[in-house]
Amino acid sequence: MTVQAIDLPFDKNLEGYVSGSEISIIQEYTDVVGSGPRLHRHPYSETFIVRRGEALFTAGDEQLVVAGGQVLVVPALVAHKFEVLDRGFFESVNIHANDRFVTEWLE
Repeated sequence: MTVQAIDLPFDKNLEGYVSGSEISIIQEYTDVVGSGPRLHRHPYSETFIVRRGEALFTAGDEQLVVAGGQVLVVPALVAHKFEVLDRGFFESVNIHANDRFVTEWLE
């Protein structure tokens, strides 16, 4: 078994195949109110671990404000996006249940 530690700066993402992982990671770190990805979906689930700040998430027909310390799981093929609300820093780790990013942009 080979284990390796990977340096991953805040402004970088990681596709799992690079390290032999079955998941990929996007790190969000911003103080820009209103920022966030436009509507999209994936053929796998995405788990958002919100570390600090707040964002308005849209997933399918639902909207939910998610804040630091909360986790949100969006099922496969459900259209989703979020918009940063907090005036402080927003930070999240977004886990894609796939070793590569596969995204269908809807807007």
